[in-house]
Amino acid sequence: GFNIHPGDSKNKMINALLVAMELNSMLPDETPANTEGYEGFFHLTDMSGNVERAEMDYIIRDHSEAIMTARKATLAHAVKVLNEKYGSGTVECTVRDQYLNMVEKIRPCMHLIDNAVEAAKSIGLVPKVAPIRGGTDGARLSFMGLPCPNLGTGDFACHGPYEHVTVEGMEKCTELVLLLIDKYSKAAK
Repeated sequence: GFNIHPGDSKNKMINALLVAMELNSMLPDETPANTEGYEGFFHLTDMSGNVERAEMDYIIRDHSEAIMTARKATLAHAVKVLNEKYGSGTVECTVRDQYLNMVEKIRPCMHLIDNAVEAAKSIGLVPKVAPIRGGTDGARLSFMGLPCPNLGTGDFACHGPYEHVTVEGMEKCTELVLLLIDKYSKAAK
């Protein structure tokens, strides 16, 4: 942005906060609150600044590599348009891949899912095989050569002020993990 006294700012001031809001408005309304399942999103996680400088942090997720590439291109296009409007270098964007879709690392190891489903059923749980829409340590580990599908933790309202887990839920998760350890330790012998 460019700050100048408000009384002398006509056609001079560039309010970085307003430019940041403009950038956000140029993105599709595909936020976590408006999408589900395999639908990707742009998630504004942090925004700070003043008239001279603003910073925004986004998490961009998608289950399709092609659509993820398109999402990055959408963001780059918005940056280009704003720099054409306000001057080169007004908006800068750094994209850093955080989590890739781990399905390509899990597919060859579907026994992990099958055994988890079987173990869950054996202890009275109703397994739900669904995409993880956020990040998980298992995604990073999977790309490091250790396939790690997310088993869940029995928690509720994750990452919100009412996040919790019941003792019974923790006990079931422990029981599930012990069954899987037993199954794989016997298979390794």
